[in-house]
Amino acid sequence: MASIEERVETLIKPTIEKLGYELYDVEYSKEGKNYFLRVFIDNLKGIDLNDCEKVNNAINDILDEADYIKEQYFLEISSTRN
Repeated sequence: MASIEERVETLIKPTIEKLGYELYDVEYSKEGKNYFLRVFIDNLKGIDLNDCEKVNNAINDILDEADYIKEQYFLEISSTRN
């Protein structure tokens, strides 16, 4: 069976690509008592906060509907660059 990261990546990649971004990585982890789903995106022009918000808004309902993650988690969209 595929990991949560693999399942999420397969689910959201087409939507992210339609928005003009590259899905670089997906990471699901527990830190302390909290769970985090981190989605890393990139594009040739770079990524700013508006890009992260756009992707967040586009994939949030998709993730909720798929319900792959049973625990409550924080969704974070980030760039691959620091």
